[in-house]
Formats: sequence, C-alpha cells, structure tokens
Amino acid sequence: MKTSIPEITQKLTRAGVQATLQRVAIAQVLFSEPVHLRADEVYERAQKIFPDLSRATVYNTLRLFRDSGLIRELVVDAKCVIYDSTVSQHFHVFDVDTGMIADIPADGFSLVGTPRLPPEWVTEQIDVIVRVRSRSRQP
Repeated sequence: MKTSIPEITQKLTRAGVQATLQRVAIAQVLFSEPVHLRADEVYERAQKIFPDLSRATVYNTLRLFRDSGLIRELVVDAKCVIYDSTVSQHFHVFDVDTGMIADIPADGFSLVGTPRLPPEWVTEQIDVIVRVRSRSRQP
C-alpha cells in the first residue's frame, strides 16, 4: 500500500522534521512499504521522484530521520549500513553471500532478558542480526 504525500508530511511533522520537497521524496522511498535499503539505493530511488536530489542531501536526511526515530540504522558490517523503515523492536537475518537482509518473523525469535548494566547506563536499543550463508557456499 502506497503512503500518500499528506500522510508522509504528517509523519515527518509529528517527528519534528520539516517536510521539504527533498525529505518528502526520500520519505516516499522509505515509507511506502517496509524496506531495508543502503543509502545509495535510497538515493537512486528518490532521484526518480526528485531528479535534482543530491547524494549529500540523502545522507543528511537519513541521519536526521534516524535521529528523529523515523528509521533504524543497522550496521551489518564495516562496509554495509542498512536503513530500516520499521522502527518497532524486531530482529534480522543477513545473507553474507548475497547481501540480502530481511525481518525475522516476530514468532521466529525471542530475546529473553537484557544485559546487566552499570546504574548510570540505560538500554537504548538492542539489534540482533543473524548472519547466514547458503549451505552450498560453505568452505
């Protein structure tokens, strides 16, 4: 289901983000359906909506959306950061051969408890990424 521009504008405004044309184009890419995209993929898709969009604007907007709680940033490895449009608590599976990342169904994994932390710290977020490889590609 496509998210309408008024719905996107409302979502940005509720998060305290000014809804510029560039940000709305990027939000259309991220919020029309649940996605897991690299910054370059967001850039390529958003440029089809707003051709004058710069790469720097995409990176800055992804950071702003992350800081505003609109998206999650998943650091898969040192070379791969994925932007996830689903911000509710959930877990992921990552295929190290293909780069594919997907949500693990809610009933497919459970996390029991949280780590004991010093009293001056609080848990902000827990990310679980299960790395998999095809049996046929095992060394």
